[in-house]
Amino acid sequence: MTTEDFIIREIKPKDNPEIAQVIRNVLVEFGAPKIGTAFEDKATDKMFENFDKHTSVYYVIEHKNKVVGGAGIAQLDNFEGKTCELQKMYFLPITRGKGLGSKLISTCLQKAKLLGFNQCYLETMPYMTAARALYAKNGFVNLEQPMGNTGHYSCNVWMIKTL
Repeated sequence: MTTEDFIIREIKPKDNPEIAQVIRNVLVEFGAPKIGTAFEDKATDKMFENFDKHTSVYYVIEHKNKVVGGAGIAQLDNFEGKTCELQKMYFLPITRGKGLGSKLISTCLQKAKLLGFNQCYLETMPYMTAARALYAKNGFVNLEQPMGNTGHYSCNVWMIKTL
């Protein structure tokens, strides 16, 4: 199986149930808390609608007509300035270790620049070691404290990248 077997595309309304299931399956797989994470976000069930704004975009990874991962960018909540947030980046095991994470981050950051953002922020959890390594490899650096207010109080690793 090669990366050619995977398609990165913008989310469509019909993708909502599949990407919500991907997000929740990955959170359960990693033992993440269900409270204070994307697991309980109302937005998780309405990803298309949530990202259907002129300052945001969400991409899914499709494999054999099934959604197997995704990530998006949006204006950082409760923050003044041209900073977006890399949001809801989750991959099922079939997508991991193939370079798709870097490809999807690059796709999101290119779009962020086009939308006029000059920084990209993200939040994750300390035990998401592969994700943290992926973010660092793609130029994100650790912050001492959170920016904005995302409501994800269980995510206590904060990172930023200048675009």
